[in-house]
Amino acid sequence: MIDHLRQKGLGVDPVCRVLELSPSTYFARKKRPKSARRLRDEQLMPLIEEIHADSGGTYGARRITRALGRRGVEVARCTVERLMAELGLEGVIRGRRRRTTVPEPSAPRPPDLVDRDFTASRPDQLWVADMTYVRTWSGWAYVAFVLDVYSRMIVGWQVANHMRTELPLDALEMALWRRRIKKDSGLIHHSDRGSQYVSIRYTDRLADIGASASVGSVADSYDNAMAEALNGTFKAELIEMQGPWKDVDQVERAIFQWITWYNEERLHSALDYVPPAEYEEAFWRSQEQTPQSA
Repeated sequence: MIDHLRQKGLGVDPVCRVLELSPSTYFARKKRPKSARRLRDEQLMPLIEEIHADSGGTYGARRITRALGRRGVEVARCTVERLMAELGLEGVIRGRRRRTTVPEPSAPRPPDLVDRDFTASRPDQLWVADMTYVRTWSGWAYVAFVLDVYSRMIVGWQVANHMRTELPLDALEMALWRRRIKKDSGLIHHSDRGSQYVSIRYTDRLADIGASASVGSVADSYDNAMAEALNGTFKAELIEMQGPWKDVDQVERAIFQWITWYNEERLHSALDYVPPAEYEEAFWRSQEQTPQSA
């Protein structure tokens, strides 16, 4: 630890005073031959710092351990935890999600086709959608996401200074355009019972492209658990890490960069610690290798 702090410009004497260690003891230990464990630690520490920095300071020991493994560096998670503590590094912890959608008692309610079973056997079989918000100096920014359940990829998103139906509808349009959804795709779109998602405009758009609308119950986090988990990750890894925020435009620019990283680089625990884009690519490769029936 003292060596690490010295590299950051701190002197030996003040550091030793804080640690209640005499400088002579420190220098005596420095003269001893380094153990094999210490040599290994010194190889791992810069790699851990690099991975932590590349994640925007969000990765904890679990993801850093997996990231090291993807580089061919096998190390125990407890070792990474110990070295992160020595380096003063921490990952982020998700907070609780606050409610943004408002129920519409008078609106027709599509059935719950998911029933809390957030699984899919292929991309674009099941999407989940939700909204969240960000406090800025100029007012609230509202964010709508559309997530593919199979790959956990964010396929659509939009930012605005309002919560009207146009916001999630624009996110849906982005998802439909990016994924080239056709009427015979068999897509199920799941959301909570917020007024935006059960509005005539939104449900008509789903019907236009042959998607089946599915809704859970507003304020029951389990009925839209995967979308709410994404909101929590978004808040913890971007909004709370990089705030405070000036305005909606600044939030929008940051979200674009974060989503690119999330889809293409972030290791996802539910996908055996590979990024969503890589997980999807593996699916399509497997389809190309599967013989087609006559």
